[in-house]
Amino acid sequence: MKSISNKLASLLLIAGAWVGSAAHAVQDLPGGPAVNQLNLHPPVTKIAEEQHFLHWMMLIICTVIFVAVFSVMFYSIWKHRRSKGAKSANFHESVTVEVVWTIIPFIIVILMALPATKVLVAQKDTTNADLTIKTTGYQWKWGYDYITGEGEGLSFISTLDSSHRVMSDSGKVKDAPADYLLKVDNPMVVPVGKKIRIITTANDVIHAFMVPAFGIKQDAIPGFVRDTWFRAEKTGDFYGQCAELCGKEHAYMPIHVKVVSAEDYTAWVGEQKKLAAAKLDDPSKVWALDDLVKRGEKVYAANCAACHQANGKGAGPIKALDASAVVLDADHAKQIQILLKGAANGAMPAWAQLSDTDIAAVATYTKNAWSNKTGQLVQPAEVVAQRGK
Repeated sequence: MKSISNKLASLLLIAGAWVGSAAHAVQDLPGGPAVNQLNLHPPVTKIAEEQHFLHWMMLIICTVIFVAVFSVMFYSIWKHRRSKGAKSANFHESVTVEVVWTIIPFIIVILMALPATKVLVAQKDTTNADLTIKTTGYQWKWGYDYITGEGEGLSFISTLDSSHRVMSDSGKVKDAPADYLLKVDNPMVVPVGKKIRIITTANDVIHAFMVPAFGIKQDAIPGFVRDTWFRAEKTGDFYGQCAELCGKEHAYMPIHVKVVSAEDYTAWVGEQKKLAAAKLDDPSKVWALDDLVKRGEKVYAANCAACHQANGKGAGPIKALDASAVVLDADHAKQIQILLKGAANGAMPAWAQLSDTDIAAVATYTKNAWSNKTGQLVQPAEVVAQRGK
């Protein structure tokens, strides 16, 4: 069946590829998607392979039934048409025929249901995982927390690369790279050949974690915990996107999973733990204005510029931060609360997942960027004091 699916996919691709052969060679993205892709993503897990088998098996069975039924129907219509003098017959039902056309579909359904059920049960078996990662959907990015296994304790936010968002906003995508709108600053990194359990939840609205090459798609629902799993059988970069309409930035919420060897994964974990230790800020530390502004500029570019614009002018319903009364206010509490808890019924998302220092830094940056030359400084200790309120 796998060879049949490959042959059918190849025929479909050959039929459509000639119109864009030049672009195909340039824009294909390893791990998918590909230009002129008419088949499912190439599978890199056993579950995905089984899903491919089911897809083609069901398609072939349905096609055979369709051709058989309509062939008999059209033959009967043509052979017994009135213009040829055919006379309608007058007969009653046949018990034998009714039994046969009940039993045969029943057998077909059972033959289709057995392998489908087997795969469905396997998809939900998240026991005995080597690594557990909690993925939290935010408007509009993903948070990854390594819960158990090698790398336990690591935590970071994965955001669309800011240069890709700028490219999208400008509309100048003629020279867009192959990973356009899929490149992130912090991909999820996992070891090859290990069972990875993914726990999904959300911070605001319903999202969905989907990586087609792994054959996984699981909704991330606020207040609920769902799970799925995968075991990648080869190294590489694999991509997905949020598969649940989650707001105006839905198209800018990619997923990038980097599968590496066991040795490379161990090295990555060690490096990340060193970086995490280096970034572990003392919230009681008193920062100088210039240092906090520099850090805040990076936080703003990664998390805020997509909506509020790099120039702080906002766009449409997104309020401007340049010359904003809240930003200019010498009482920092209101701005900190908005950063921690969001505003406007979620139009401004909450950023409580950022560290106290990062929130203080971005608040300080907005107070001193553009025309907001206030000289005001928000210290991390002020954020700590506001978190509990």
